[in-house]
Amino acid sequence: MNGSFLDSTIRELLTHRERFGITDSLLGDVRAAGKLTLGKLDHVIKSFYDWLEAQPEHDVFFSDEGVKDRVKQSQRAYWETFFEANVDERYVVNRCEVGATHLRIGLPLSMYFAGNTVFQSTWNELLSASGGDGLKESVASLLSFDAAIVVETYTQKHLETIEVQNRALAEMSTPVTEIWTGVLLLPLVGLIDSKRAQDTMDAVLAEIATTHARVFILDISGVGVVDTAVANHLIKITKATNLMGCQSTISGVSPAIAQTIVELGIDIAAVNTTSTMRDALEHALDRVGLKVEDTKDRGR
Repeated sequence: MNGSFLDSTIRELLTHRERFGITDSLLGDVRAAGKLTLGKLDHVIKSFYDWLEAQPEHDVFFSDEGVKDRVKQSQRAYWETFFEANVDERYVVNRCEVGATHLRIGLPLSMYFAGNTVFQSTWNELLSASGGDGLKESVASLLSFDAAIVVETYTQKHLETIEVQNRALAEMSTPVTEIWTGVLLLPLVGLIDSKRAQDTMDAVLAEIATTHARVFILDISGVGVVDTAVANHLIKITKATNLMGCQSTISGVSPAIAQTIVELGIDIAAVNTTSTMRDALEHALDRVGLKVEDTKDRGR
C-alpha cells in the first residue's frame, strides 16, 4: 500500500474521527456490545457463510477451503479489534488493508456492503436477545466509520492502478525509437486526443534531448481519423522538435488524409511530409550523411 496515502489517511481519520460521530462514549458502547455478543462470534461467522454460499461470488472467490479458512481467521481478528474499539493507528491500518485486499482480489464493493449488512443484522439480533438494543446505534456508527476507510482505500488504490496502467499505455503508445544515430521514429496508431498528443510531445522532446537527434519521423499511416484538432496537434509536435534543432517529417500521409487537411484549410506549408515511411527514411538518412542503396542495383 502506498505509504504516503496510508499515512495521510491515518492522520486524517484519527484527527477528525468525531466527524463520523466516533466519540469516547460511543466506543464505550461498542465495548459493552462486545461483552454481550462477542462470545457468539463463531455463530456470527457461520451465519455469514450460510448467506455467502448462496451468492454467485462464493464459487468465484471462496470455493477453496484453504482460502476460506484464512478469510475466517481474518474476519475473527477483525471483529475482535472492532469490539475492542481502540480506534488507533493499528485499527485504521487494518481497515485500510481490508479495502486494499478487496481490490486486489477483485471483490466488488457492492459485495462488501452486502456482507456488512449481513454481519450487522446478526449482531443486532444478538444484541436484542442480550438486552443491548440501546447499543445498536453505536455499533452501526463504528461500522460506518470502518466502511468509510475501506471505500476510501479501495477507491484510492483503484485510481492508482488506473494511473499506472495509463502510464504504461502511454509509454506503449509513444514508442520513440532511435533507428539510427541521430534519427528518431515514432509510428502513431489509433486515435489522437489532446492528452495523447501532449504525452507524445513530451516523449519526443525528452528523447531528442537525450539522443541529440537531428531528424525525427512521425508516421501517421496508422492514425484512424485526422481532423482539425489532430492536425493541429501534429503541427505543434513538429514545431516543438524544430525548435530543438531536430528536423521533422510527417510520413504516411495518405490521399484521404491529404484531402481532409486541404478541405479543413490547415496550413502545413512549413511541415515536411511524405506519403510513405520509405521516402521519409531516405530523406532522414541523407540528412545525417547516409545513402540508401537498393541491393538489386548491385552488380549491374
